[in-house]
Amino acid sequence: MAERIAYRGMTPTELLKLSDSDYTKLVKSRQRRSIKRAGLGYRKLMEKVDAHKKKNITKPIKTHIREAVILPSWIGMKFQVHNGKEFQEIEISAMMLGHRLGEYAYTTKRVLHSAPGIRATKGSKFLAVK
Repeated sequence: MAERIAYRGMTPTELLKLSDSDYTKLVKSRQRRSIKRAGLGYRKLMEKVDAHKKKNITKPIKTHIREAVILPSWIGMKFQVHNGKEFQEIEISAMMLGHRLGEYAYTTKRVLHSAPGIRATKGSKFLAVK
């Protein structure tokens, strides 16, 4: 059976028709407050998104605003979110609504340690320098 993607009982096509103010009534209070009290950087990001949509630009939007709450008007758009070192590309889907951009651009990687070097003994693998 196919998975039905919905946010609070609404399909992505219905969500696209909602205005941002109507969408804020559906989200939880923390996200609603963040959208309502949008800082200067967040407002500039929203303006940049609107300009991209009007001009029909498919190029990803670069941003450092990790705390931006994902809105329904952003579905299908691509963002490059800074993780502290580089920009990671994210494509917005309906499952991401209500979350923040920074949740999808991980800041840390998994650490893989290598094996001890040649002629190493069991005890010497814990020393910084031989």
